Amino acid sequence: MPLAKDLLNPSPEEERRKCKLKRLVQQPKSFFMDVKCPGCYKITTVFSHAQTVVLCVGCSTVLCQPTGGRARLTEGCSLQQDHRTSSR
Repeated sequence: MPLAKDLLNPSPEEERRKCKLKRLVQQPKSFFMDVKCPGCYKITTVFSHAQTVVLCVGCSTVLCQPTGGRARLTEGCSLQQDHRTSSR
């Protein structure tokens, strides 16, 4: 009796929804990101699931607020995923 779905080749959408430990290749969903301050344009590295308020080093503006999961960026802040710390 054949299986209804292929276990070795899951769809990308299905893999994205799974828990980090139940994926075909285990990897975390968290990452580091470079956040640019809207006031002084300095770049600060922030963890995506930060649990504390992150302030700008130059002007002490709030860059992100913690939530239950991922940190929420404030209005006007731009981000880019930090590729220096990625595991790939």
